[in-house]
Amino acid sequence: MLKDAATAVRERAYAPYSNFKVGAALRTASGAVHVGCNVENVAYPEGTCAEAGAIAAMVAAGETAFVEAFVIADSPSPVPPCGGCRQKLAEFAGPDAKVTLATTAGQLFETTVGALLPGSFGRAHMEPADG
Repeated sequence: MLKDAATAVRERAYAPYSNFKVGAALRTASGAVHVGCNVENVAYPEGTCAEAGAIAAMVAAGETAFVEAFVIADSPSPVPPCGGCRQKLAEFAGPDAKVTLATTAGQLFETTVGALLPGSFGRAHMEPADG
């Protein structure tokens, strides 16, 4: 289910500069699936990643947590999320949330949000220090 959703949305990616299309799908505890694809901009830093798009879709739908993610790209090996997306994923899932990274050729790598971003910056870091 997640694989099919991520594969389909990948085809809608806007990647005219790199031609590197990425699709992401998130499943929430309710069973809902939210998808995103990368959207490039001629000013490269202004583009958005597929994972960020899927998170935005999830939040727009009224949910704020996912339990599983699937990311797919046409690459020689499964592509891990960038550093920024690792932090974004950690914001909306527990460290044990499953993340599957895949290639369009069928190669898979299964990991977790916690393994992708050990020692992540989190909500607890925003609490006032005991004084």
